[in-house]
Amino acid sequence: MTPLPAKAARKWQGLYALKPWYTRRLTPVVNVAVRWNISPDVFTVAGVLAAGVAGATVALGWWPLTALFLALRLAGANLDGAVARARGVSRPWGFVVNEIGDRASDLLTFAGLAVWAARQRGPGLHWLSWPVIMVLIAALAATLPTFASLAGAAAGAPRRNGGPLGKTERCLFVFLATAFPVILPVVATQLVNGSLITTVLRLRAAHRELAAKRQDGPAAQGTQELAVLAS
Repeated sequence: MTPLPAKAARKWQGLYALKPWYTRRLTPVVNVAVRWNISPDVFTVAGVLAAGVAGATVALGWWPLTALFLALRLAGANLDGAVARARGVSRPWGFVVNEIGDRASDLLTFAGLAVWAARQRGPGLHWLSWPVIMVLIAALAATLPTFASLAGAAAGAPRRNGGPLGKTERCLFVFLATAFPVILPVVATQLVNGSLITTVLRLRAAHRELAAKRQDGPAAQGTQELAVLAS
């Protein structure tokens, strides 16, 4: 009996689906980098530096600058891979550098958001206030989707990105909490919920892909053995 084809997995990409469009907007920068032989790591570092400045603007509540530097942070994260592919210098270590850069950028922006939350209860910094605790919980939850993706990749599944709450959505939520501090608790709650949902979806996808690989393995081996016997 011929097995029925597996049901196609639904893709929950969120704003990550806009990455090809965003990459095309950055094509002039990629062309300059190729012409001048600029290392992709330069853009990784630039993205982390932009995230650090973004974190400072978040802490101060300067939301227009927050929007600018978060956009630059995302541009840096996009350009490192685009430049590596365009120059033909992609390497496994680049994956490591990219992951470290992304995690450092998240920590810097959430640190700024924690300071901003501590300033919402009057003069001074109120570190034991509920908004700060919520931001710290959100920052912790935001690491879970990445752990899920890396664990799946380590086991042999593709490295998954995107939403419903990925890197781009986190930047958007940080901006909203900076521009409208009254909704900061709501934003923190949604960061936690979205991160948990994204983690579950990535783990389910990884489990499905690994199970499919395990089933395909014996079938492929059997086909090879039949070919040898028939030869």
